[in-house]
Amino acid sequence: MSLTDPPRDFQSLQQLIAERAQDLPKRLAQVAGYALGNPDEIAFGTAASIAEASSVQPSTLVRFAQSLGFQGFSDLQDVFRSRLRERVLSYDERLSHLRADDKAHKASLMFAGFAEAAEHSIRELRLRLDGDKLEEAVKLLAKAETIYLVGLRRSFPISSYMSYAFGKLGVKNQLIGATGGLAAEDVSFATPQDVIMAISFTPYASETVKLTQSAHGRGVPVVSITDSAFSPLAPVSKLWFEVTESHFEGFRSLSATLALAMTFTVAVAERRSASKG
Repeated sequence: MSLTDPPRDFQSLQQLIAERAQDLPKRLAQVAGYALGNPDEIAFGTAASIAEASSVQPSTLVRFAQSLGFQGFSDLQDVFRSRLRERVLSYDERLSHLRADDKAHKASLMFAGFAEAAEHSIRELRLRLDGDKLEEAVKLLAKAETIYLVGLRRSFPISSYMSYAFGKLGVKNQLIGATGGLAAEDVSFATPQDVIMAISFTPYASETVKLTQSAHGRGVPVVSITDSAFSPLAPVSKLWFEVTESHFEGFRSLSATLALAMTFTVAVAERRSASKG
């Protein structure tokens, strides 16, 4: 993406920042981390308040925005504001948007939209996935005494599928859920001989982040699936995998994440079986 063509949606902006994260100067990287960790503050704060909160000069905010191709910081803020508008839409409101479109609410066209989003998500993951890192993660997970699966809210269908598949394949695992309020107690049994498999995406389930950080603090290795180099899961993960899901009318696909989850479950089971043979 050229400097004259900056991203106009939050998802694309995340991807651009992740691609350039290693090359950003220290102060700009500091702003990037604050921006993705505090998108609401970026959306509605002033340059002065944001600069103070992120411990930089206001001019640094302008340089950060321009480094990404924006004319100025207010131009960049528009992307964060659009992300907030999308985020606060209720499911009823999303359905209302579909009804307002004479074509989108037709079931066959709706399916085409969801299929296209799923195809795009998987295609992008195939292009970016690091095969060597994937092999390293599979090796780490295969050696674990127990794999703790931590993925709440939107990510719970992924973690619960992995638990089901691991169980059928004979891999010891512990699914962490919110039922009964026992998640913290369940994760407290994890040791450095186990592995935490954490899954979370913007706006990041706070309980998933808290549980993963707690386990990391006790020396438990973490493998995570998330959506940005500035995700709160990335710093505490031994290995993390970026998955950026496309959406249709505000409804995000989980197709690429599920494909990666299936890869982990089957590859780990196959490696454990091979090592016994």
